[in-house]
Formats: sequence, structure tokens, C-alpha cells
Amino acid sequence: MNYYLSLIGILFAYVSFWFLISLLRKRNDVADVAWGFGFVVLTWSALYLSGNHEERQMLVTALVTVWGIRLAWHIHTRNNKKGEDYRYQAWREAWGKWFLIRSYFQVYILQGALLFLIALPILYIQHTSYSTLNFRDLIGGLIWGIGFFFEVVGDAQLRAFAKDAKNKGKILTTGLWRYTRHPNYFGEVTVWWGIWIIAGSVTGSFWTIIGPLTITYLILKVSGIPLLEKKYEGNTDFADYKQRTNKFFPWFPKAS
Repeated sequence: MNYYLSLIGILFAYVSFWFLISLLRKRNDVADVAWGFGFVVLTWSALYLSGNHEERQMLVTALVTVWGIRLAWHIHTRNNKKGEDYRYQAWREAWGKWFLIRSYFQVYILQGALLFLIALPILYIQHTSYSTLNFRDLIGGLIWGIGFFFEVVGDAQLRAFAKDAKNKGKILTTGLWRYTRHPNYFGEVTVWWGIWIIAGSVTGSFWTIIGPLTITYLILKVSGIPLLEKKYEGNTDFADYKQRTNKFFPWFPKAS
């Protein structure tokens, strides 16, 4: 069977499984946990189907596994003792009698399709790469490392800030959050550009730029930054923070 069609089938089964979990738990935000782990499942499935176990395949498998499991665990522990995320609650109310079918297609099937597009550099590497590692792989790995650092440290700083009752209603403006309003989102996008650069070591891989372009667009224009910042509309502290601090790329804050 065709390599990519097989992976689509695996991904279809994966998102359908998580849809069933969402019905059992009565919360659609389990999709956020499924997101990171889905890349791990797809990467290992591609490695198995390709039958290739060269240096580059093992490198990207390791990078994606570390990234995906860390992200899935972070979101699980963040949401575990809370109610359903406010975004999913709003959809639950808005969709009414169409909730089940719209959840399946607009949350899980759509997420699977986006996951597949973003993972294209990985899938291409797993199927096509036969050469040994080179300098480009090193550069891609370093960029991935920068992204992973921003994502992990940004999440840790936000969690520590939110745990302190004295910070209730306040905006985090220290640590990495002093240089970008969304260090974790910057990290996630950077991770995928690093993976694409690694894929650049494989002949004919340029088209897989679809992957990092998709995640960049989603974070900057659709489900990432716009949705989160909309939540803070009318907050004067956030308005001041927004004026001083870059939205995405880290840089020194402007003078007040």
C-alpha cells in the first residue's frame, strides 16, 4: 500500500480514537493532548513503514518524540484538574444539536489534516533519506534546540507564575516573556523550521516547506496568538505590555 495513504489511515484511526475519548470524558480539549502525541505516533509509524533506520531518520524520530511527549504531558497536567477549556466550551454551546458531528470534523478530522501537513518534512525524511548527517543537519538541530528551549522554558515560567496566588489577574512580563508576548508559540514554530532545515539535506525536499508554513500561519493568524490575545481585550495591563513587547520574535522591550 502507498506509504502516505497508509499514514493517513493511521492518522484517521488516531483522531477517531481521541474523539471517542472526548465523548467518554465529556471534554473536547483532550484534542490538545492528542496534538503533540499525534506527531510521535505518525513519526514512529513512518519509520516503521519506510524500513529505513539511517542517522537522519533516527535523529528526527528522537527530536519529535522528545518534543511531542513533553508537549502532551504539559497540556495534560495543565488541564487535568480544570474544567474544559473556554474555547471548546464556547463551541459546545454554539454548535447545539450539531455538536457531535461538528466536533468530529471541525476538531478531530481537521486537526488530523493539519497534523499531516505540518509533519510532511518528517514523513519525507523517514521515507527518502539515505545519506549521512551533514552540516545542514547540525544547523537544523540547533534551530530546533532554540525553539525547544523557548517552548519549554516559556511554559515553565508561565506555570510558575500562574501557581502563585499573588499573580491572579496579572500579566507575566518577566523571563522570556519580557522579550516576546508568546515565547512558547515562538518556540513551537521554530522547532518546525528546524525540522524542515534538516529535511533540506534530502534531495527534492523543498516542497515540504508546506509543513512549517502551515504551523506558522496557524500560530500567527488563526488558532494561536489571535485567540489568546482576544481574551485580554480591554485589559489595561495587557495593553501596556502589548505596546512594549514584541508579539512573536524575541527582542528587547520598548521603553515605557
